[in-house]
Amino acid sequence: MENLEYICPDFFSDSDHIAVQNFIQSALDLDGDITAKAAHLFYKVRDEIKYNPYHVVLKPEALKASALAVRDNGYCVEKSNLYVAACRALGLPARLSFANVRNHLGTSKLETYLKTDTLVFHGSAEIWLNERWVKLTPVFDKNLCAKLGVEPLDFDPENGCVFQQSDKKGQPFMEYLQDYGSFAVLPFELMIGEWKRFYPHLFDKPVRQEGIIFEF
Repeated sequence: MENLEYICPDFFSDSDHIAVQNFIQSALDLDGDITAKAAHLFYKVRDEIKYNPYHVVLKPEALKASALAVRDNGYCVEKSNLYVAACRALGLPARLSFANVRNHLGTSKLETYLKTDTLVFHGSAEIWLNERWVKLTPVFDKNLCAKLGVEPLDFDPENGCVFQQSDKKGQPFMEYLQDYGSFAVLPFELMIGEWKRFYPHLFDKPVRQEGIIFEF
């Protein structure tokens, strides 16, 4: 992998920032190869940063990996972007990918907030391992998965990991609807455009109430 755009820091995946460097320190201290370090960081992002779709600030500075590296909660785009930056800080090529997914086990609070069961521009990460791209989703933490009745996604360097189609009981869980593709840099304008198209009501005015923050 010779493409420097997948290994160098950028505005959003600011892997050279001190906050990201501090975040990856525990992986640097590990014995083992790059795959073991990538796995360690996957679980660190997945579980130490709780999934929170109710705190969304759609401003460029707020979406930097360094901004999430010092917090304990974030949503899919933030978490996947931090994982990309963390992997790049290790010297491992990484990029972002995005899709629309239908959440069959979504909470009534989330569906009321979004006015739909579709999660638009859901973010995942891709890393370059064994001469190929592997898609990984370090988004839903293990405690949330237990509440939803689904197995948490594990780091799989061979097959990758994306949201399951069904829960532990065989009931529908996540359905992939649209694939936006992969990106070296978070496509901010495209993401905002899709959010406005699917969630126009959220952009009427900033929201700060009842445990929900939505700013743009």
